[in-house]
Amino acid sequence: MDIRKIDLNLLVVLDTLLQEAHVSRAARQLGMSQSATSSALERCRQLFGDRLLLRAGGAMQLTPRAQRLREELQPLIADIRAVLELDAHPIEDIHQTLRISMSDSLLQRLAQPLIGYLAETAPGIDLVFTPWFGPGRALDALASSEVDLALSQFPHAGASIETRVIGSQSYEVIMRRDHPAVDGFDLEAWLRWPHIMVSGRGDQSSSIDQILHQRGLARRVGVVVPSFVVVPYLVAQTDLIANSPTGNIPPELRERLTFMAPPVEIAGYDVHMAWHKRSSEDPVLRHVSDFLQDALLS
Repeated sequence: MDIRKIDLNLLVVLDTLLQEAHVSRAARQLGMSQSATSSALERCRQLFGDRLLLRAGGAMQLTPRAQRLREELQPLIADIRAVLELDAHPIEDIHQTLRISMSDSLLQRLAQPLIGYLAETAPGIDLVFTPWFGPGRALDALASSEVDLALSQFPHAGASIETRVIGSQSYEVIMRRDHPAVDGFDLEAWLRWPHIMVSGRGDQSSSIDQILHQRGLARRVGVVVPSFVVVPYLVAQTDLIANSPTGNIPPELRERLTFMAPPVEIAGYDVHMAWHKRSSEDPVLRHVSDFLQDALLS
């Protein structure tokens, strides 16, 4: 039997007919006319190749095939209704795991507020924060369903990926409060001391070095680390200077650091949230993504 040729409404009518064993009562329960209900019964008889309901005296009786169908139809229709009503469940009643990919610095900033928010609004949502290997790998993970939501720079995400700009990021120079370069800070002082740079691939140059090269200048990158998370801790205890995205400093370190405007123009960037189009209507993803956008903009 080819399921594509079956009108599923027939199964709903048949379920009611088999429960009631009476065409008129089934018609009233379904809100259909008696003739339409009788016509549906005939179509069900043709579909299953069985009389299903037989008149015996003043009542109708189920055939053996109909009795088996009655036992199977109710849970089947209940399952179909549950699938169709998935989005109707309040967010606080949904149990689901959401896998999120973002950089360590964003994770440090957003994880705790998100966990607290979900504990109050949607306690059945579990979170998995996956390792960060850069925006390219994050897009691949979205395409393969390894990840549901990703935060990074995604200016060219591809046709199957939905993106939303959820904030913009600029840079600031950070160093320890008593650093020798603080007094009279300028371009020369900035270049005099070794810099700490973040690169997941171990690169020792970035777009900043290209800017400096165009001006006939160079800096020394003394340390390369794979994550922004460790940067403020190292800067607070050494003579290293860092160019860090704004807002990435833990509150307990802010008093130990000094923040300066970069002595050369360093372009900022947009922060995107991305997900695969197949998940666009997922209420859990919408609930989490809306919060993350508000949290990043606050």
